[in-house]
Amino acid sequence: MPKPRKAQVSLEATPYYHCVSRCVRRAFLCGKDDHTGQSYEHRRKWIQERMLSLSRVFAIDVCAYAVMSNHYHAVLHVDREQAEGWEDKEVIERWHQLFSGHPFTHRFLAGDTLLKVEQKVVSELVALWRSRLMDISWFMRCLNESIARQANEEDHCTGSFWEGRFKSQALLDEKALAACMAYVDLNPIRASMADTPEASDFTSIQERIKSAITGAPMLQPTSLMPFVGNPREDIPKGLPFRFADYLELVDWTGRAIREDKRGAIPEHLPPVLERLQIDPRYWLYMAQHFESRFKGLVGSAYKLKVACESLGYRRTPNLAACRELLT
Repeated sequence: MPKPRKAQVSLEATPYYHCVSRCVRRAFLCGKDDHTGQSYEHRRKWIQERMLSLSRVFAIDVCAYAVMSNHYHAVLHVDREQAEGWEDKEVIERWHQLFSGHPFTHRFLAGDTLLKVEQKVVSELVALWRSRLMDISWFMRCLNESIARQANEEDHCTGSFWEGRFKSQALLDEKALAACMAYVDLNPIRASMADTPEASDFTSIQERIKSAITGAPMLQPTSLMPFVGNPREDIPKGLPFRFADYLELVDWTGRAIREDKRGAIPEHLPPVLERLQIDPRYWLYMAQHFESRFKGLVGSAYKLKVACESLGYRRTPNLAACRELLT
């Protein structure tokens, strides 16, 4: 039986999560239908634009994404500190960008004098909306519902567009985060939809490469969570890797996947693999099978046990796989 979302998400354990949504019947509702010849490629842009626009409203950063023909991936970072630092007015303004809100909150923004009971209602709504604006379930709901309505309107039909629930994996440490991001960024290459990362349309790696090429050296897109370098005492908010190292890692991994040389590992390894002490053979396996090999929580055996204990799990899922591939 699937675990409830509250039993899968623990911000005390990690702020990083890998989310996947698939179309119903795994039909090519976002790509090209080979049977009818009808193309739905434009819907991939809908998903990309909606996801990035929502990240500007929620206290949630997009680390990586890939929009495929019948599903999409998103690696998300929940910034609880940012959400808790918002003034009440900012919380209301952000929520009103997504929903109609409440008459009392509109009066609050207009500067009207509220009665005590009305102020209490506003305070309760602000607390509720603040929690939702740092909730990946609400982020995914706002993303998927919007796309489903657009697609059904275009097709002149009703009914489900997405499968019942999105799938999520908690990324407990740097190794899991790096492996998952590379898995997501290389999805089009693994699916033979592209030959290189820069040719992978509707992916975060393509967006990052375009920014680096067209802007200043190593310029990073503002729509994505930035790379801030290797972990250190005064590290700012961002991904704990160097941007150049990650690009090299993705390029190296992508070439290995496309060449399909199971027993041949290039002599030169990307610095990230050396720093994280990951066996390159295991890395290439994870880059192709991350989603199917791990379920729910992903990280070193120690991190996994701590997270399971905090979530009240009676058993430790993925323990054997995490010990083999990430410890």
